[in-house]
Amino acid sequence: MLLTRCASLVAPRAAARGALRRAASAVEDGYALNPNADGVGGWLAHRSDVGVAASGPGDDWIAPLFDGAGAATLLDARAFVARGAEMDHKPRVLVLHGSLRERSFSRLLAFETARLLEAMGCDVRCYDPTGLPVRDPTIEDHPKVVELRALSEWSEGHVWSSPEMHGCITGAFKNQIDWLPLNTGSVRPTQGRTCVVMQVNGGSQSFNAVNELRRLARWMRMPCCTNQSSVAKAWQEFDDDGRMKPSGFRDRVVDVAEEYVKFTKIMREYADDLNDRYSERYETAEKGRLLTQAEKEAAKEKEKMRSK
Repeated sequence: MLLTRCASLVAPRAAARGALRRAASAVEDGYALNPNADGVGGWLAHRSDVGVAASGPGDDWIAPLFDGAGAATLLDARAFVARGAEMDHKPRVLVLHGSLRERSFSRLLAFETARLLEAMGCDVRCYDPTGLPVRDPTIEDHPKVVELRALSEWSEGHVWSSPEMHGCITGAFKNQIDWLPLNTGSVRPTQGRTCVVMQVNGGSQSFNAVNELRRLARWMRMPCCTNQSSVAKAWQEFDDDGRMKPSGFRDRVVDVAEEYVKFTKIMREYADDLNDRYSERYETAEKGRLLTQAEKEAAKEKEKMRSK
């Protein structure tokens, strides 16, 4: 029984390692401030200096949070290690935002969060949804689609930041999630990865978008951090350089980022075990791999035809 149990765990972990290798080969030149000619890359757009983690334009309010002076420091968060942890690499975090505007407040919030996560020791990649086509299964080889899926496979957690539009998340954000299938054969691009949700509002504070993002994360089989951020009247909360002004909203973003780093470091240690399900082991043993939904539907139709 022990050998069977070990085999059931080795297979998904080997698949995950294979997915990571494919992701690395699919998008290997993206660590830059700006995307390539095909729109791929520019994952470090949140930085002002490509070689300096957590750097940004204007007033650097993040660095003093780590200077060790007094009780208000994030040094412990940076040094946090989950009890019994076996993983010691930097948490891999994918950051998604939901607006294509030149001065997008959901992007500015996402970038501030990315800088905080980098300062706390994370490996952060920000995805630019510009140029991502509307979901269409006939163009799955589009460079922006390949990039998005590869980044999700690479990641151990996501940051989701969306404006609230007509009481819900934006189409620009939902389109990104629509391009992430629940499974592609034996690979789960989102399953088991942590998620933290944030929203910006044009008016008074609301929680419609973050509530919808939580439901979406649950549907994508992603454990969601308990803390969240909703920034009211976002146009008042960012300066001309795109940095958050001192406020309770900014303090909340710091709280969210700190909790999320710890949450991800804990959850990633157990993601494989939590995702090891009887039904999937059974299907893999019977079919040789996990089938896509299309393959399952085709098999049902074939069985119907056979029974007539």
